[in-house]
Formats: sequence, C-alpha cells, structure tokens
Amino acid sequence: MRHGAMRFLSSHWQLLALTAVLFALWHTPVVVPLKILIVFLHEFAHAAAAWLTGGWVEQISLSPDQGGFTITRGGNRFAILSAGYLGSLSIGVVLLMLALRSDADRLVTGALGLILLLVTVFYVRDIFAATFCIATGAGLLGMARFMGHAPNDMALRVIGLGSLIYVPFDIFDDTIARAGLPSDAHMLGAEFGGPTVLWGAIWLALSLAVTFGCLRYILGRDTNLRFDRTT
Repeated sequence: MRHGAMRFLSSHWQLLALTAVLFALWHTPVVVPLKILIVFLHEFAHAAAAWLTGGWVEQISLSPDQGGFTITRGGNRFAILSAGYLGSLSIGVVLLMLALRSDADRLVTGALGLILLLVTVFYVRDIFAATFCIATGAGLLGMARFMGHAPNDMALRVIGLGSLIYVPFDIFDDTIARAGLPSDAHMLGAEFGGPTVLWGAIWLALSLAVTFGCLRYILGRDTNLRFDRTT
C-alpha cells in the first residue's frame, strides 16, 4: 500500500500541487479572473444549449462580482436552464482531459481564445464583459501563437481544475445554501415545478459524478507535465 501511494504521488504530484495552490488562493483576488472565465463558460453553455435546441442568443454579460446572464429566445427552456452549471463543468472536464491526454494544447487554447473574441463581437454589450473577454481571448490567442506546449498545457489544466472546483461549490451556494435567491434552479422550478433545492441537489449530484468520473479517468496514468517539450 505504501509503495502504491508513493507511485501515485510521483505520477501525479504536479496535478496535486496545482490543486492545492488553487484551493489555497481560492478566496484571494488572484483567482478572480479564473472564476470570471468559468462564469463565461457557464453563460456560453446556456447559449450553446439555446443554439442546439433551435433558439438564438441576444446578449451575454459578465460582472466583476462573478455574476453573469444570458438572454435567449426560443429553444428548449429546460435544456437551456440546466446547461449553465453542468455545461461549464463539462467544458472544464474536456479542457482538462485534452491537456492531460492529447498534444493539441496550443490548438485548444487558441480555439478558446477565438470563442471569447467571437462572443464579444456578436453578443457582448457591456464594457466590463467586453474588456474581460477581449483581454482574455487575446491573451489565450497570443499564448497559443507564441508560447510552447508547456504554458498552453498548464493554462488548460488551471481552467479545467478551476471548473471542477468552482462548479460544485457554486451549485451548492446558489441553489441549496441560498435557495431563496434568483438562480437557474429557481427559474427551472418556477417554470417546470419542484423546489430550488431539489434541482440544485440533482445538479450537485450530477456534477460530483462527472468530477469523479473525470478524476478516475485522468488519474489512471502519469499526469506530470514534461517541461522539456517546446511544441
């Protein structure tokens, strides 16, 4: 058992250290940009659900206090309202898996940056959201273009791990601990029935199941990043 534990630590120490750093800095201003980026993924997931179910998007907005909203028309309301938390978590899982199990880091980083810029052009109307999305999108595109494999891989790991940490806590805080406040679950309950806490509990269970499945998959073999790679 001791040998197995040591082998696990030696195979995943970077990922464990990064997780520890994120937890240590979670309530500091250092992590706020990451949290706002995850909120963008949340709002983008609402938009994607609208597009995929035949609706359209009028506006996407972000705020400095880690809030946001997406205005949609048409589409399947159940899918749209359910997509925010679970969609952003799924995006984070995909980004983390691509970082750990593929060599497409630069391509993925650049694609994420391009999405931020395109969303800004077509759907963002307020100054803060536009500034954040343009700066973040341009930064990710610059990283993809001018930096090597390791920085791009690390960026995707941070975003993916941040999503895995942020989304379950956000679901609990928004829909269970503060069930009386407006939230996706509150709107879902108002439109389809059921208390906010019920929908929050279902989403929380699903998010934890997705997180567990992701960790079980990615921790199956060595996840340490090799810094000697340049492409």
